[in-house]
Amino acid sequence: MSGVKITVGGAFEQEASRRFVDAWHRAERGKKFRERHLAFESWDTLARVMTAKRMELLRYVRRHKVPSVRMLAKALGRDYSNVHADVQALTSAGLLETTDGGIRADYDAIETRIAI
Repeated sequence: MSGVKITVGGAFEQEASRRFVDAWHRAERGKKFRERHLAFESWDTLARVMTAKRMELLRYVRRHKVPSVRMLAKALGRDYSNVHADVQALTSAGLLETTDGGIRADYDAIETRIAI
């Protein structure tokens, strides 16, 4: 299963440095891997990006071939401009990919670590 790891708060630079060194060592050992890590400054920042409607959108995109924002809005029964804004926000956050072939979410899970 592939996933996205999200870190909220805490020491971003230390966490990123640790991940880099770990990846370097795995690559030296010949291990192939693909990881996606995202960091949000605070819970409020994450909450602004990950709304209930956007989670619904991510789940739909993960399970269906989505050729366009217009088709996605129709499938979700939502207004095009709202879906377009959601796709832009999720793409900017690194949670969606948009290409000529459509909109994709190439992962099965989102793991979140929140510093308190």
